[in-house]
Amino acid sequence: MRSLAVTTTMLRTLPLLSRFSDAELGQLMPRLQHRSYPRHTSIVRAGEKSDALYIIVSGKAKVVIEDERGREATLATLGSGEIFGELSFIDEKPRSASIVGLEHCEVLYIPRAAFAQCLMSNFDASLYLLTYVIRRLRQANEKIASLALMDVRGRVARVFLDFAHDVDGQSTVDIGSEEIARMVGASREMVSRVIKAMIESGMVRRDKRKIIVLDREALPQSEVVH
Repeated sequence: MRSLAVTTTMLRTLPLLSRFSDAELGQLMPRLQHRSYPRHTSIVRAGEKSDALYIIVSGKAKVVIEDERGREATLATLGSGEIFGELSFIDEKPRSASIVGLEHCEVLYIPRAAFAQCLMSNFDASLYLLTYVIRRLRQANEKIASLALMDVRGRVARVFLDFAHDVDGQSTVDIGSEEIARMVGASREMVSRVIKAMIESGMVRRDKRKIIVLDREALPQSEVVH
């Protein structure tokens, strides 16, 4: 396990924990655990009993669900500063989804009892956590709507719009076709055909394993509703 310096300064880089005073962080810090997970490792699994909240310090992870036949669907991706386990933290029910590292992940494990005690005296942090849960719920609703109403081309376009970020002045999507297929509920072959058509129409281009978005204005026109 790599050593991670868990200091007040580092904790203040995380949006949720930045809401706490130095004294509150000082109380919480002895209860925090640093955990390190290699790429493709399951961090938590659906159905497990929850007793903590997790914050990603570095790396990326995906939120996934799996059916009885082992077929996997990606619900969301998470990056540095983002939280998971928040639903189980609130209602104390088993986890509804698994979290799997897309990259090597450094994670803070915060025991429920210790964090709940801090939240009781900090309205700002409690409101942030509530707002975060609501945002994730809205994202889930948008995901359901896209699966129900859009064709595959529209779902892929939505992934490109949502996950494109600036790299050296280029709007870059660094999610592979297989991962996109899990996110949009389609086969990898179908996603590859859609991307090929978008390349031919000049909306995007492929750069090794990355997609460069060339025409953000045109992508929303791909969001065809059935």
